[in-house]
Amino acid sequence: MTINYKPLLPETQQPIIIIGASGIVKDAHLPAYEMAGFKVFGITNRTLSKAQELAEKYNIEHVFESVADAVKNAPKNTVYDITVLPDQYIEILEQLPDGAAVLIQKPMGNDLAQAREIVAVCEKKQLVAGINFQLRFASFVSAARDLINKGIIGELYDLEFRVAVNTPWELFPLIKEHPRLEILFHSVHYIDCVRSFLGNPKSVMAKTTKHPLKKLSSSRSTIILDYGETMRVVINTNHDHAFGSHHEESFIKWEGTKGAIKAKMGLLMNYPEGLPDVFEYATIDSENNNQYEWKQIALEGSWFPEAFIGTMSNLMRFKEGSDAKLHASVQDVLDTMKIVEACYISTTKGGIALDEL
Repeated sequence: MTINYKPLLPETQQPIIIIGASGIVKDAHLPAYEMAGFKVFGITNRTLSKAQELAEKYNIEHVFESVADAVKNAPKNTVYDITVLPDQYIEILEQLPDGAAVLIQKPMGNDLAQAREIVAVCEKKQLVAGINFQLRFASFVSAARDLINKGIIGELYDLEFRVAVNTPWELFPLIKEHPRLEILFHSVHYIDCVRSFLGNPKSVMAKTTKHPLKKLSSSRSTIILDYGETMRVVINTNHDHAFGSHHEESFIKWEGTKGAIKAKMGLLMNYPEGLPDVFEYATIDSENNNQYEWKQIALEGSWFPEAFIGTMSNLMRFKEGSDAKLHASVQDVLDTMKIVEACYISTTKGGIALDEL
């Protein structure tokens, strides 16, 4: 069986200008763009030396002193790739040419109010704007989507994300101190991925918690998304599993009326080196007493860096007219941010106290 999971590439040349030079640019954006054959025309960063270092490593011809300088010298049909923290988004978006294409790093703001401001600026300037929710385009997610669309596992009724790993937050100093760490910067990926399969839930229940020995605002979360009486959706994350690899977990599991799919997300285990992904699916084996048989399929690429090709390709293809839909548009992602906000409200309000019963 053929599984379609690789992203289609744009048909036209669209030069990229990257705004920001953080670790994610070095580890994911630039390697992905190099794989895809995208042309990175220039880069800028507040600390210019960081931009210069990446320019030298990846043969980027232009290093700009500022966003204004980059816009002034940008070629026709440029795509802007914003890779800074959310506090800087609006200031940068205001400087881009009206009608420009722009890919914005997730999350779309620090909270729902800021997310709405970002959408308003993009609409005012008529920007073709998407958010870089690249998990939607990871090979194992795209492969699962293709199998589900083909009806291989029947009607989907259960979707589970489970992460129990030892995350080295010290590798992310710019977000480590954020008051909304776990859901806003990590589980938001899973929330957005769920929406790409099921749309918006009816309601949200969530609890995000701290570790007693760490100064992080939160490092473990449980999120339940209500999609009705037969569909169960749960996101469980534990970034504090520091007891060795024996019981570490990192997977997405889809269960349907005819079969199931499980994808091990190796990236999150032994981070940043990671482990190999594993993609498996189970269907009825009619020749073996109608028992379920699990099959493992080798897929090319992973979440980092290959999935970053998908988000940029979709933006470019939508801009040129070869894709009918911008999958993670700012308008679409506004609903992802509504769910994030609902998670924090649910965490604050708490559950039903027994002494009230």
